[in-house]
Amino acid sequence: MLLNRRRVLTGLGAGLLFSYRLKQLSAAAPHNLDKTPEFDASPFQLGVASGDPAPDGFVIWTRLAPHPLEEAGGMKRLKPVLVDWEISEDARFSTRLRSGQTIAHPELAHSVHVEVDGLQPDRPYWYRFHIAGHESPMGRARTLPLPGASVQRVRFAAAGCQHYEFGYYSGWRAIANENVDFVFHYGDYIYEGADIGAGVHTVYGKPFTAVRRHIGPEIYSLDEYRRRYAQYKIDPDLQAAHAAAPWLVSFDDHEVDNNWAGDTDQDGTPADIFRLRRASAMQAYYEHMPLRISSLPDGSHMQMYRSFRFGDLMNTFVLDTRQYRSDQAYGDKDVPQGPDVWSPERTMMGQQQEAWLFNGLGQSDTRWNLLAHQVMVMDLAHRKSAHSELLYSMDQWSGYMHSRNRLLQFIGEHCPGNVVNVTGDAHRHYAGNLVIDPAKQKPVSVEFLATSISSGGDGVGDNDAHSQSVRRENPHLKATTDKRGYVLCDVGRDVWRADLKTLDQVSNHEGQLSTYASFAVERGNPGLQKA
Repeated sequence: MLLNRRRVLTGLGAGLLFSYRLKQLSAAAPHNLDKTPEFDASPFQLGVASGDPAPDGFVIWTRLAPHPLEEAGGMKRLKPVLVDWEISEDARFSTRLRSGQTIAHPELAHSVHVEVDGLQPDRPYWYRFHIAGHESPMGRARTLPLPGASVQRVRFAAAGCQHYEFGYYSGWRAIANENVDFVFHYGDYIYEGADIGAGVHTVYGKPFTAVRRHIGPEIYSLDEYRRRYAQYKIDPDLQAAHAAAPWLVSFDDHEVDNNWAGDTDQDGTPADIFRLRRASAMQAYYEHMPLRISSLPDGSHMQMYRSFRFGDLMNTFVLDTRQYRSDQAYGDKDVPQGPDVWSPERTMMGQQQEAWLFNGLGQSDTRWNLLAHQVMVMDLAHRKSAHSELLYSMDQWSGYMHSRNRLLQFIGEHCPGNVVNVTGDAHRHYAGNLVIDPAKQKPVSVEFLATSISSGGDGVGDNDAHSQSVRRENPHLKATTDKRGYVLCDVGRDVWRADLKTLDQVSNHEGQLSTYASFAVERGNPGLQKA
């Protein structure tokens, strides 16, 4: 049963190497297959994407939706249909290396996730889809190097938090124009909230007017989550970034509900009821992301922590800090760190994920290790006023100090000097050292927290009250600014460079891109240096 399910969903096949898979696809084809699908508009309105690369392949994705915001994406008949796909070694498609068919099922909103294999390592490929005379946009993917290959450089961008109402996606257009090997999306791909409405609002303590509007109220059902993803994905700048490079994706909170933790939402909903909403949210997430069948949701759970190896240069561990964490302490407020923060009974990753990560880090023989996750690791204190008490976020690792210190202690003992954390969620750039003992300020790792693509609007720069407070209270913090953008990492064999990219505005399409700050980390010498 599992074999047939896999073949149906991936549908790989071309030539003798794939004949067995084609037979499996034919055997598993549903009896209600629509053999003559018709579309009154291109069914590829949501673009294409690739992700989760391997040395011999990657996932390619699309979703058939001729009218994305209508019920069922505007599909005339809710039946499975066959979608053709092809892979080329050049953008002109002069040489077709792989081709085949896959089934787009109505149960998965007519999305497809083709797990392509049999390709050469460490090189780009181009892909596209066809159905009923319609051709999709072209996408560019890339395979990983072989595990033992000597790799000189890897470049990637990290970004997320793309609230549709708060700004345009100029950051994604800029990333599409960067020459990167992959994109790490740390989460908050959509926001679940209701249409903010017309007029001026106060958001994050600042006046704000929506530049575009969500459709409908806060989302709960599968159909509502699907439409919200469709509304985001019709954005051409986001589509361009997906088509430009493979993505490593992970969800944070707003893909489900603000600051959810394990089986707990922010409203006190009974756990068994909240899991129903989470199941809908996770199915919609899978339907719209370039993920492998191994991440197909099982009810309200998805397998999202996973690793990727770039030859001998870098191991990448994508973490999941939502599904397994304990509920936030002290009502999920910014408060002083009380005893619950230090309790060994509370966890950020869960025992199984932590053991997986520690085992992977302990055995890693690459020159660098990337921990790609959702929320800030730095234990960052701030004050509301000059003489008030120190406050810490209970939603970040600072609210889970036992888990945080276990992680940093393991890094310090087993892989000092080659672990870099790239995170997000905080809607501003942060760059800093990770220390266990604040009194000694001896770094064991570093962190680059990527600001948002649009959440928070244009921003106020680096001289607001919060920026001044966190700089004053945290000597391990080296830079912060409230502007939109992304982090661009250039990983060499001995030096890791990170550029904090910012846009002066996202309230229109004319935002100018610049580099706010650049830092370097020397392998074996944890600690940020100005680059």
